[in-house]
Amino acid sequence: MFGIVGDPIAQVRSPEMITWELQRRGIDALLVPLHVPAADFEQTMAALMRLANFGGFVITVPFKTRAMALADRLGLQAQAMGGINVLVRRSDGGWSADMLDGMGCVAAFKQRGIAIEGRSLMVLGLGGAGGAIACAMAAQRPRKMRLHDLSAERCRFISGCITKISPTTQVETGPPRVDDADVLINATPVGMLADARLPLQVSALPPRLVVFDAIVMPEQTPLIELAEQCGCTVVRGREMMLGQIPQLVDRLLDPEAIAAAPELP
Repeated sequence: MFGIVGDPIAQVRSPEMITWELQRRGIDALLVPLHVPAADFEQTMAALMRLANFGGFVITVPFKTRAMALADRLGLQAQAMGGINVLVRRSDGGWSADMLDGMGCVAAFKQRGIAIEGRSLMVLGLGGAGGAIACAMAAQRPRKMRLHDLSAERCRFISGCITKISPTTQVETGPPRVDDADVLINATPVGMLADARLPLQVSALPPRLVVFDAIVMPEQTPLIELAEQCGCTVVRGREMMLGQIPQLVDRLLDPEAIAAAPELP
């Protein structure tokens, strides 16, 4: 058995997709949603990790950074991003973790035939998932990336990561703007579940814009709805999840693979 841990948890679609992939591979296992209140995270995880038939966990909002302390071995992307989204038990009893969100986002764009190289990106939210997405997108060599996050320290850290990954990409931080952007990426939780807010203050979006929202529930977020009304190309959070499902299952079934995870170029 595997679990996905979050607070809230009603928005996740990983259980159906990962369980389907496990069954497709002929593995007698499933992924179950686990709603762990934020105040009880460390205590609850300590107990769950002692259950003999739990082989690992998918980690989601808001625990991607806190969960790093539960692992004694971190993959290269987890080390670089400061967050994880998969935590797995090794054969020696230890726990390995890594961050795969960025890979899923890149896979979703490639599946749709949307190129990033040479384009200008606006990235909202640089937490565990957002930071991984920003750095994975940087590996696609965009011309420019503008970053926005409530944490100035996080902005500085991810800016440095992007510069190492793609030295030719112009990086700047500041308030959200889309007047000079080709791609808008929302990696904040604004718009999740019943939240009717937009992650940036706009009444319209330029139709040339490609709009990606990492939120999977609802699929039709307020940002996606506005983007469609304005004639933008949209990429949904479910597409990112589909892009990383095989990689997540690979890690869940083979914890040793995390130690050999390739570093971003």
